[in-house]
Amino acid sequence: MRVPLCRVEDIPADGAKIVEFFGREVLALNVNGRPKAIMNTCLHLGGPLHREGEKLVCAWHGAEWVCATGRHLSGPGHADAHLLTLPTRIEDGVLTYVYGEE
Repeated sequence: MRVPLCRVEDIPADGAKIVEFFGREVLALNVNGRPKAIMNTCLHLGGPLHREGEKLVCAWHGAEWVCATGRHLSGPGHADAHLLTLPTRIEDGVLTYVYGEE
């Protein structure tokens, strides 16, 4: 299965672009020069995230997550938790969700 998320050129260099994905929000962001897609849901209580430098921060309770890995950094939540990062590929300049492909 393949689902186009957004054009790579529309992803801001330092922020994040909110993209709809099956009725949910995904954050499309550039990390170390590469596009990435992370579900816009904090694992503590499901709050929305926003980017602050190299971290994603929950608007509700301030939990912090590492953009590059999705690893929990600080605040509410389990120390070993990781945000859901979607498997993606760039196809014709579009960040595309890919499932079930090697």
